[in-house]
Amino acid sequence: MKQLWCAVSLLAGSLLWSSTAPAQTSASGALLQQMEQASQNLNYEFAYINVSRIGIESLRYRHAVIDNRVYAQLLQMDGPRREVIQRGNDISYFEPGLDPFSLPGNHIIDALPSVIFADFSKLAGFYDFITVGRSRIADQMCDVLRIVSRDGTRYSYVVWLDVDTKLPLRIDLLDRDGETLEQFRVISFAVDEGVRNLMQGLEKANLPPSLSVPKGDNVTLAWQPGWLPAGMSLVSQNRRDMPAMNKSMESRLYSDGLFSFAINVTPADKSSTTQTLRTGRRTVQTVLRNNNEITVVGELPPSTAKRIADSIDLGSQK
Repeated sequence: MKQLWCAVSLLAGSLLWSSTAPAQTSASGALLQQMEQASQNLNYEFAYINVSRIGIESLRYRHAVIDNRVYAQLLQMDGPRREVIQRGNDISYFEPGLDPFSLPGNHIIDALPSVIFADFSKLAGFYDFITVGRSRIADQMCDVLRIVSRDGTRYSYVVWLDVDTKLPLRIDLLDRDGETLEQFRVISFAVDEGVRNLMQGLEKANLPPSLSVPKGDNVTLAWQPGWLPAGMSLVSQNRRDMPAMNKSMESRLYSDGLFSFAINVTPADKSSTTQTLRTGRRTVQTVLRNNNEITVVGELPPSTAKRIADSIDLGSQK
């Protein structure tokens, strides 16, 4: 496993620093927008692997549009059968040992890189899209592009797009040192009406009812971050009690449309400590100030998470 990971990292690095002259950013952005449209509109099937520091998982993803309605299926190919099905705006989950359930959503986010569904017209103000060259993946010639934040505060992506269909056949998530954190890699794929025919059975499938997601209360929080990476916007905020810990937690969720993170503020206790933890793309940064525990958790490099945590203005909180 260690040898495989080293090989993956070296390959990503060699492509990342290729001597091919970059194309104009606008042309690269147009290619990424075509990827988004192809991923949402074509009838296709992927057999692919996800590689991370944790291990390798093998999956199959099918996607079809029938009568202007999206149908999709994500299936884990090894071990216990885990399946996610999309029918329109309902996402249904089937896990061993758990009752099936459905949640509202526009697409399946589990085990698929979020960059596939990003709105690149909104990201263009904060990211550079750079064409690296061409390379062969899954026996297909691909355009290779980099996605890099302009302020250097986030991770970056390298994306391999099939020249003909514009579907993503490989996506590497890189840290700020160019090391591979995660890799999505298609082994084989098909784009044809046969996939649509396979998915037609979902039109009348008996899927679990969609759970109602409670709306968060409108709350006003006294604290504010003094600094955020460019393009990050507030998605939601809430305050909730934690009876088991005999205290409450205030949270704000932020996203730029590609990466997201949360800031949590709770009263400090004897177990509170300043610490930095990182697992793959996710960082947990905790600092203590004025008897409060401030935690930034999400898809950020540790240095960025710490800068956000250190910038929190607690306002009237004591």
